[in-house]
Amino acid sequence: MAHFSQSILSNVTRPRHLALLAVLAAAAVPSSADARIGGYDGVWNVTFATTRGACSSGYSVPFTVTGSRVSSAGGGRVSGTVNRGGAVAVQVSVGASHASGGGRLGGAAGAGSWKGVISGDQCSGTWQASRT
Repeated sequence: MAHFSQSILSNVTRPRHLALLAVLAAAAVPSSADARIGGYDGVWNVTFATTRGACSSGYSVPFTVTGSRVSSAGGGRVSGTVNRGGAVAVQVSVGASHASGGGRLGGAAGAGSWKGVISGDQCSGTWQASRT
């Protein structure tokens, strides 16, 4: 076993082997482009449907995804995150109305559920998203 370890160490200390190990290590570490959430960046149009409560349905709101962050693409305050697998968690507020939701993005579409207080009514429902 000691001979085997010394053999590996002597090979690793050779310049050509070090260069090869460096190339292999670099290939194993994701590039900065791969480390980004990638594939989710852009503007998403999100349409909300109410399934419980007296809130209106059919509102569409644009969200922007940049890296792992979700933000507003116009109107209201939006904050949230999306992970590498597409799981998304978002909080939205406009005036006294606020809601939170979660779901999944994939490719150019997404879906999930939400709940909140809209114009004083407690409501919940589903959402559908498409990338524009």
